[in-house]
Amino acid sequence: MNFDEQVFRGFDLNALITFLVVYRERGVSRAARALNVTQPAVSNCLSKLRRQFNDPLFVLSGRTIEPTAMAVSLAQSLAPALQQLQQTLVKRPRSL
Repeated sequence: MNFDEQVFRGFDLNALITFLVVYRERGVSRAARALNVTQPAVSNCLSKLRRQFNDPLFVLSGRTIEPTAMAVSLAQSLAPALQQLQQTLVKRPRSL
């Protein structure tokens, strides 16, 4: 196994899940309902990600938000990785 754990220091991996739900739902309030958290919690998470990626990630378009080019690129990279992680977690043994 070869990965650099230093890349992950100071980065909230749960924020990536929030990002992908916002990307899928195209709305902060809808994402908050899907995640069973408050809308301000999702907004705060997005604010941190915007700073980390130096990009707005989403822009308002009528009643929805649309991803920026950076957000589309991130989602295309992250979704398969998180889906693989999800499959690994679902297949884990339940008890020893």
